[in-house]
Amino acid sequence: MADNRNYEAMLVFSLKNGEESAQELVAKFKELVENNGTIEKFDDWGKRRLAYPINDELDGHYVLINYSAAPEFPAEFERVLKITDGVLRFLNLAK
Repeated sequence: MADNRNYEAMLVFSLKNGEESAQELVAKFKELVENNGTIEKFDDWGKRRLAYPINDELDGHYVLINYSAAPEFPAEFERVLKITDGVLRFLNLAK
């Protein structure tokens, strides 16, 4: 794992189906990152007001994850984020 790189991901989950649904998504993506890399810092910001409405929603559940993983993992991570219902927005950056 000497070729691991550092990444930072900001995830915003929908609260349309309740806070419990958002917490399930948080757990799912935390486990996905743990299984494919190492979490350096995990910051669950909880419910926050969105800067602008997304799909008629005014609030979202925010999570910030700093992690290290192989260079192939971020593409798979983003693919899963794109196809998962309940993910409003995400940004995954190399540090």
